[in-house]
Amino acid sequence: MLYLGIDQHKRFSQVAVIDDGGRTVRQEKLYHDDRVRMRRFFSELAGSPAALEATRNWDWLWEMLEEEGVRPVLSNPSQTRLIADAKVKTDKVDARTLAQLLRTGFLPTVQVLPRGARDARELHRFRMRLVRMRTRIKNQVHAILDRQGIRTPDVSDLFGKAGRAFLDELTLGAPYDLELSALLSLLDAITAQIARVMRPLKKTLREDPRSRHLLSVPGIGDVLGYLILHEIGDVRRFRSAKRFSSYSALVPQTKQSADRLWQGKTGRRGNLYLKWALVEAAHTARKRDPMLGDLYDRICRKKGPQKAIVAVARRLSIVVYRVLSQQRMYETVRETTPGRPAASLGRRTADRS
Repeated sequence: MLYLGIDQHKRFSQVAVIDDGGRTVRQEKLYHDDRVRMRRFFSELAGSPAALEATRNWDWLWEMLEEEGVRPVLSNPSQTRLIADAKVKTDKVDARTLAQLLRTGFLPTVQVLPRGARDARELHRFRMRLVRMRTRIKNQVHAILDRQGIRTPDVSDLFGKAGRAFLDELTLGAPYDLELSALLSLLDAITAQIARVMRPLKKTLREDPRSRHLLSVPGIGDVLGYLILHEIGDVRRFRSAKRFSSYSALVPQTKQSADRLWQGKTGRRGNLYLKWALVEAAHTARKRDPMLGDLYDRICRKKGPQKAIVAVARRLSIVVYRVLSQQRMYETVRETTPGRPAASLGRRTADRS
């Protein structure tokens, strides 16, 4: 059997092909603007496994490999230490290293969701990018008002109906009138696009049979529910609630030496979109559910509000896993779980925040 290692860049990919003995059979530099040559090259290697790293532009190459009969495997770049720590680092060396790791079974892999799930996930990530753009514009409006020493009216939302009427009537003089008018126009345009994206997003959520159980969890509404479902994919790919919590970047990093044990922050290893969604849900959930509220208060007294809200988010991740894997409503999962009372649902994990 032949094994492929692909070091992918923006404009080209360096490909190494090795045999069962680890000997290099072929090295090829494929430019991305010559798709005909790329397809011809990969079609000649149909049936062979190919390793590529999970960079920001891997999707289209993955699709091409599958279409040409190659069996792609996605590598976790943060764990491919042989490449990161190599003294001699070239594109050819990186591609060959990926192929060797694949051949020997030591390649740290990332599970890839089906195409439909990836497309659904991308829709929500695009919405999040639009929301961030809108937030930046709102901050610029606040900055203009601050520079002019203008006190805003006592309204809950400066960009709501009453606040917007105040902004539309402001006269600041040049050049601030032009700046404010342009920013408000951009704000309206982005808000319209967010609403446009939300229509298919809500429709997809309503049609998903899993949403009924997930939306029963306190703190999770349409937007967070859609994000969670499509970042998870099939929840059965996680063997336990603990693994799902770890994937959600909500488990503290642990280091041990002899009889000493250190537990640090949750860090950034994992799905940060899921972490954000569960932390957002935790802020509401702790106010709506007494059990989660008690957990928050207990951790907050010991370690402060930031660790307390992460503890609630981690408890929610366990709840979400069980609600989806058992296809049950939140209240039934909360009240009874096999072998232990639900009041202690995930307590040991949460208390270690």
